[in-house]
Amino acid sequence: MRFPPIADYAFLSDCEVSTLVAPDGAVEWLCLPRPDSPSVFAALLDRTAGFFRFGPTNTNVPQQRRYLPGTMVLETTWHTPSGWMRVQDVLVMGPLAEHRREGYRRSPGNAIAQRTLLRIATCFDGRVELEVNCLPLFDYARNQGRWEFDGSGYDRAKIAGSGVELTLGGSVPLGVVGARCTGRTTLEAGESAFVALAWDGVVPETVAEAQEQLAGTEKYWRNWMSMATFPDHRFRPHIERSALALKGLSYAPTGAIMAAATTSLPETPGGERNWDYRYTWIRDTSFMLRALHGLGFNGEAFDYFAFVLDAVATDKVDAPWDLQIMYGIGGERDLPEHTLDHLSGYRGSRPVRTGNGAFDQHQHDVWGMLLDSVEEHLRGGGQIAPMAWKHLSELVDTAIERSAEPDQGIWEMRGEPQHFTASKVLCWVAADRGARIAESRGDAQQAASWQASADRIKAEICEKGLSERGVFTQHYGTTDLDASLLLLPIMGFLPPDDKRVRATVLAIADELTQDGLVLRYRVDRTDDGLSGEEGTFTICSFWLVSALVMIGEHDAAEALFEKLLSFAGPMLLYAEEIDATTGQHLGNFPQAFTHLALIDAATRLIAAEHQEEEASTGLG
Repeated sequence: MRFPPIADYAFLSDCEVSTLVAPDGAVEWLCLPRPDSPSVFAALLDRTAGFFRFGPTNTNVPQQRRYLPGTMVLETTWHTPSGWMRVQDVLVMGPLAEHRREGYRRSPGNAIAQRTLLRIATCFDGRVELEVNCLPLFDYARNQGRWEFDGSGYDRAKIAGSGVELTLGGSVPLGVVGARCTGRTTLEAGESAFVALAWDGVVPETVAEAQEQLAGTEKYWRNWMSMATFPDHRFRPHIERSALALKGLSYAPTGAIMAAATTSLPETPGGERNWDYRYTWIRDTSFMLRALHGLGFNGEAFDYFAFVLDAVATDKVDAPWDLQIMYGIGGERDLPEHTLDHLSGYRGSRPVRTGNGAFDQHQHDVWGMLLDSVEEHLRGGGQIAPMAWKHLSELVDTAIERSAEPDQGIWEMRGEPQHFTASKVLCWVAADRGARIAESRGDAQQAASWQASADRIKAEICEKGLSERGVFTQHYGTTDLDASLLLLPIMGFLPPDDKRVRATVLAIADELTQDGLVLRYRVDRTDDGLSGEEGTFTICSFWLVSALVMIGEHDAAEALFEKLLSFAGPMLLYAEEIDATTGQHLGNFPQAFTHLALIDAATRLIAAEHQEEEASTGLG
């Protein structure tokens, strides 16, 4: 069986787990009981590693797929030789149970995951034969269970393996054979049938009950969307879907937000650049809070910031905080990397990895991103307790002290450490934000000290990180470019009208792009410790949009943004990279950082458009 294109998968979530559904109706990625747990279905990474299909027999190409507007409910329309059918897939949300769930540190609000994947089919013309084919293979397909009927009928079966127990039930008569559970029925026009897969949950008893759960979940998502403020603009559908993707990547028990829902989707098909992104990166924190607060999702922003503080804090109250570049979604610090050599990988891309060996790397961007997020938290109405500020102050001092040292850079280079310019800039951000926060807290002496350090770091960067042609460089001692330099205006290192900023942004646009899309760096000129090529990094292309807006190149920014929107997947989702030649999405999916950058770029473009309109009418 061929692998679908990465961008063709639909993403579903209940904020406890997430799943990817292929165009043919097969669930090909589901990990339980957490999204970073071992898989139950992993056909995404090996066509023999388990799947769960619910759809018409002998028809594998749908007529249409979409999300119901404002929701995470997938609707697939099928046209078969004998009729038409609609399938709706959802991870069910519902009322809170009487007892608090283990692992929850944040408030779930008025609804919580019901730990059930619900699939409802309705024939609306002619007649359609419907099939169920469920083959769970536990622990990344290393463990196989055995289905057994549950009860006296054909409507319910159970299977267990690797500490996970599944119940499959519904209105389709089932049959069991080893690790596979199948079913088949025929629907006439106006008839519906359903199946539900539950883990620690309850399967609906009737079609009416299933439809009630579907309606309740639709309402949950639309109620959540109604809390936000979205612009009345042609970019709104993309902003809304990006917001839903970010919510779907969140982990409700702790408030964490994963970088992506998957592991080991390749940056190069057939290559070794395959990583596990089911963790939270500190580098995402500032952009995450900016996007969430900017859209009005203050509750999610506060929960995420609370997760970050929980993660970086140590068990001992007086002990210094030890800041890592990434954490597990439960706050785990030890994320050892392993390979799953029995899996073939997506389109033969090996190795398949779990864990992430970069977790203990030294990356100097983390302090600046954390302190910028603290300022964003305060701007959004949050507060910082005195003890937390004490530890954050220690991190500012650490950033200043370590700013003179080389590191692995924001891209987690696996080559030799370098004096990366962007890392130095983020150390400046730590000192600069620290000084501003100290000033706001009435500590003028500390503010002055940190501001002096920020000025010293900036002076060094402008001396050693600038080429003879007045363009900032990837690291000291080279003339190479790096897309992370687009953060200079975005993070406020220098004003957008500074000639060095303008020259750098335009140089990246001209020299570090492929068919107009931005590369992170030239892999043939950078020691990243890896072999092979990689696609253009979509977040960097959206960063370029933001930077072009900031330097006044509005037409170029809008043209690039429209081009990037044209590359969106059919579900308006983005992976990490885009092959500029084919338009194929590459890397883990969906990618939070990409959607964060999309929201930022769209927001800046819309603001610039409004300013131009006001100026043209004499209102500005």
